[in-house]
Amino acid sequence: MTPTPKSDFLRIIIERGFFADCTDLTALDEALIDGPVTAYIGYDATAASLHVGHLLNIMLLRWFQKTGNKPITLMGGGTTKIGDPSFRSDERPLLGPEQIQSNIDGIQKVFARYLDYGDGQAVMLNNAEWLDGLNYLDFLRDIGRHFSINRMLSFESVKSRLDREQSLSFLEFNYMILQAYDFLEQFRRYGCRLQMGGSDQWGNIINGVDLTRRVLDAEVFGLTTPLLTTSDGRKMGKSQGGAIWLNGDMLSPYEFWQFWRNTTDADVGRFLKLYTELPVAECDRLGALQGSEINAAKVILANEVTTLLHGAEAAASAEATAREVFEQGGAGGDLEVVRIGADALGAGLPVIQLLTLTGITASGKEAKRLIAEGGLRLNNDLVSDPQTPVDAGVIGDGLKVSVGKKKHRMVQIG
Repeated sequence: MTPTPKSDFLRIIIERGFFADCTDLTALDEALIDGPVTAYIGYDATAASLHVGHLLNIMLLRWFQKTGNKPITLMGGGTTKIGDPSFRSDERPLLGPEQIQSNIDGIQKVFARYLDYGDGQAVMLNNAEWLDGLNYLDFLRDIGRHFSINRMLSFESVKSRLDREQSLSFLEFNYMILQAYDFLEQFRRYGCRLQMGGSDQWGNIINGVDLTRRVLDAEVFGLTTPLLTTSDGRKMGKSQGGAIWLNGDMLSPYEFWQFWRNTTDADVGRFLKLYTELPVAECDRLGALQGSEINAAKVILANEVTTLLHGAEAAASAEATAREVFEQGGAGGDLEVVRIGADALGAGLPVIQLLTLTGITASGKEAKRLIAEGGLRLNNDLVSDPQTPVDAGVIGDGLKVSVGKKKHRMVQIG
């Protein structure tokens, strides 16, 4: 059983469900009481945006700062060139410097919504600052000698690849050494004493703690959060449509809001504690609601999470759009827009082809089935004939396409 800590940060994250493991919880608790403490979480720039799967640890950094400590968001400008092999079945594709920098630029937009970077309150770093200039021979002599191959092979993230007889390149194998060196350098340069991350990073975090203790004889700590799945077993942050991105230009605030509004009943209380700042007692009360009342709690969840990321105005607009679409049958202002070229329409395109060309349905067979079952409406009018023609005049400024009760798209020419 996890002991009850005295420091605000540890007490809050344990109470709200963020805590999985710690290298020395008692000593870290004492350090936080004496505080402030500097801590970091690393993010490799493998895409132009983070997704909902990263949001738990972003909220962890937010609570860390709100309790008087200093968070570092470390961009992996150096380590992205190699790629983290943790719990992957294949090697990550290697990215060039320009693509990595472009991804970092996209990722940085999110953090300003959650952390205060003014007056040195939070710090954003790039590990290319110390990794790009490393001398390989010096690095092997000074750092590599502290790592045991036998121990590294025992880490679950590596062992799982080897057990399945899947290739693990020497390039990837070096990733964990570089991540450990990140911790050492941040302690040396910025006094960083704590690395945090998901529980899949436990082995990498332990490496960094051990390396910093051996090289600099410093007391540093590691802390992990649980890897979340939804109550129905799906990986957090995934949906049928793909990743739930945090950048508004990759996923609209409306679709982000809808993701949270569609939370499974059993997950509402847990997600309120993890992804909002509502009091724990209120999260428990809302999560315990039953029947139709739980839907009101889901709207609160969607509004609170969307407000943190996109602002209160975007959350209110998304809720209003959802109410208009689902309760009043209107078109709404924030529907996802799909576009089709005027040339593809020609003199008129059968609606069954329109659905597949725009990706609203995966196939003509699916589109035909939906129409036969009465599941397709154009501007709220039921469509019963799969050959119903759609031309530029029908689309006009925008054609609302409703597939079933919950899937709505706005088709425009362009």
